[in-house]
Amino acid sequence: MTDELMPDPAVQVAGAQEIAHDLLVIPNHGVGLVPNIGIIGGTQAVLVVETGIGTANAEQVLALASEVAGGRRLYLTTTHFHPEHAFGAQVFTDRATYLVNRAQADDLKAKGPGYLEMFRGFGGPVARRLEGIRVPTPDLVYDDGHELDLGGGRTVRLRPTGRGHTRGDQVVEVPDAGVLFTGDLAETGQFAIFPWFPPYDTDVSGVRWLGVMDRLAATAPRVVVPGHGELGGTQVLTGVRDYLRELRDETWLRRDSAMGEAEIVAEVRALLIERHPEWAGREWIERGVGCLCAEHAA
Repeated sequence: MTDELMPDPAVQVAGAQEIAHDLLVIPNHGVGLVPNIGIIGGTQAVLVVETGIGTANAEQVLALASEVAGGRRLYLTTTHFHPEHAFGAQVFTDRATYLVNRAQADDLKAKGPGYLEMFRGFGGPVARRLEGIRVPTPDLVYDDGHELDLGGGRTVRLRPTGRGHTRGDQVVEVPDAGVLFTGDLAETGQFAIFPWFPPYDTDVSGVRWLGVMDRLAATAPRVVVPGHGELGGTQVLTGVRDYLRELRDETWLRRDSAMGEAEIVAEVRALLIERHPEWAGREWIERGVGCLCAEHAA
């Protein structure tokens, strides 16, 4: 990737939007490697969801969260271990309690250093954002989900989903507001991100991801905050589910005919771009086909 293809992944906290009482989202404004970030308040505490990539972004997020909190206790969680979501957590040290699910903590420890080096390899503004960054270590790790009582009747559910986009995905539910933060299990306006990098990282599972999206869609949240892209309703979840099913079916149809993977990639890529010409992230189609070809034989 070049500097021209990779814009500065700067979080714009000035664009924060209140989508429910005491619940802000800092939208990513369509900028690559900028996640949608949440600030969720109760009467006793405030939870931040995602940090943005690097210390400068995280410092802005922390400053806004501290202003919103007004002395209330701060917590931080992340939806998965990828750098634009979690690699600013060091800024929150001694200011907030950082809590994640165990599979995500394991990903941070095992894969975090490699992803840090990979993202630094993008060069330009991404590498500069990662100067001085270390892989974060959570303060609190849980196995089967966690209910975080923020006070005043607002309890946030931190719910691991099992393998999907990564091995350690979790979603963040705000039941009283009907809001669901999905991380990169869901995006809008782009093809699903498949971090399929054999032999280094093959934890993404298209088959299990599809099952996760079925289960999430059944919960019918009022507002879905995807990892990247525009907020929406349940249609965000069903849209990703339908795309994953489409990708699986088109890939496996050709795999059943003993077609080679390169030919499958070419045909499926052309077909999906024709069906979804407005979507970004076309490079992820090939990764998704590779993942599903591997899973076809499993």
